Amino acid sequence: MSQKNDRAARRAKLEAIQAAERRKKSRTLSLAVIGAFVAVVGVVLTIAWLGNDPDPATASDTGSTDSRLVRADSHRLTQARSGEVTLVEFLDFECEACRAAYPLVEELRKEYQGRVTFVARYFPIPSHFNAERAARAVEAAAQQGKFEQMYQRMFETQSQWGEQQVPADGTFRGFAKDLGLDITRYDKTYEDPATLKRIKKDVSDGEALGVQGTPTFFLNGEKLQPNSYDDFKKALDAALAD
Repeated sequence: MSQKNDRAARRAKLEAIQAAERRKKSRTLSLAVIGAFVAVVGVVLTIAWLGNDPDPATASDTGSTDSRLVRADSHRLTQARSGEVTLVEFLDFECEACRAAYPLVEELRKEYQGRVTFVARYFPIPSHFNAERAARAVEAAAQQGKFEQMYQRMFETQSQWGEQQVPADGTFRGFAKDLGLDITRYDKTYEDPATLKRIKKDVSDGEALGVQGTPTFFLNGEKLQPNSYDDFKKALDAALAD
């Protein structure tokens, strides 16, 4: 009986090790996918936006005190107690690379809760049919205190409405109902030109900072280009140690 228990224990330990390896490979693969998407989108957007920045020198100014990184009305998913370390993500809710990054960011938020401030900035890509609509829906939810819930819903359901040439307004309105929002108020905010203006302000900041694709991360004002989940951790740990 004891030998059976020993074999079972060894088998369970082996399975746990294998599961851990699979998770590690999955995280690394996700970051590799993100890198590939950003590289492709970056080339396209560089061509489209080359002539739109009136001051290239301004775009290279990404110091930690640059107000274009974090505005007073920027959405903070997690607020650090000290506020000394901030990770900013410019994202597009229809972007598959952003969807791949989403679970990694969620895991980082849990691990660095209270130590790192995580900020989400809108950056809908024009070629994504529903990206701007998704951002408007999230901002409309934010006006009722449900930014994080709608942010999460968008990434969790992206496969249902993304990469389509059909307006997803009704789908997003359904999400608002599910979240218990005041639908009359949601509809008004969703259609309000001020909502789109708010989103475009994020886009303008991103462009000025040299963002050319999504997701793009800035850690304490410096552009972060991680190749793996461990790269994220090393960068955050180093920033916390400074």
